[in-house]
Amino acid sequence: MRGFLVSLEGGEGSGKTTQAARLVASLNREGMPVTAVREPGGTDLGEKVRAILLDVQHHDMAAWAEANLYTAARAQLLKEVIIPRMAAGDVVVADRFADSTFAYQGAGRGLEMQVLMAMQMVLKVRPDLTILLDLDPAEGLRRKAAAGATPDRMESEDLAFHTRVREGFLAYAQRDPDRYFVVDASRDADGVAAAALAITLDRAAAHGLQRAASQ
Repeated sequence: MRGFLVSLEGGEGSGKTTQAARLVASLNREGMPVTAVREPGGTDLGEKVRAILLDVQHHDMAAWAEANLYTAARAQLLKEVIIPRMAAGDVVVADRFADSTFAYQGAGRGLEMQVLMAMQMVLKVRPDLTILLDLDPAEGLRRKAAAGATPDRMESEDLAFHTRVREGFLAYAQRDPDRYFVVDASRDADGVAAAALAITLDRAAAHGLQRAASQ
């Protein structure tokens, strides 16, 4: 049986990585086979690409170089992890996927969307469900600053860039409402986690995946 791919998307500070981890833990408790991945990364090659992409020393990276590096890391992650685990019937929870390329490099950088879409179509895999954690980018950046971590190359972009990214995500959600589930990420973390789990279980069941206890 083919598995189920759910991606968590959102701007900086939206709680995406935390919520992805919580969703994985909840699905495990529900008895569902689950694999967690992150983008960029998740493979030896992908982690090396991640280090390049997020390094502030590469502040002058060309936008198309950036887009191609993200896509290269994604292709390797699909080959090594996502496709094999989905073939085994897992729910794969991805901390970012191709929609981030459309939002960051498309809406944020202004690259031609048709070309970006063609690049992703070559990979031949799209999420069955995308959970968008929507948050005012100013609040997201405040959260990141309050956490005390040094901003990476993407986080260091100005507010106007992050605003375009958010607008891009919301526009894509409107165009594909059957796949997207938008969650207000300003809510408390428990409420966001509960909403993400409920929609994932519902969509996975409709897809044919069942909890181990009910099989």
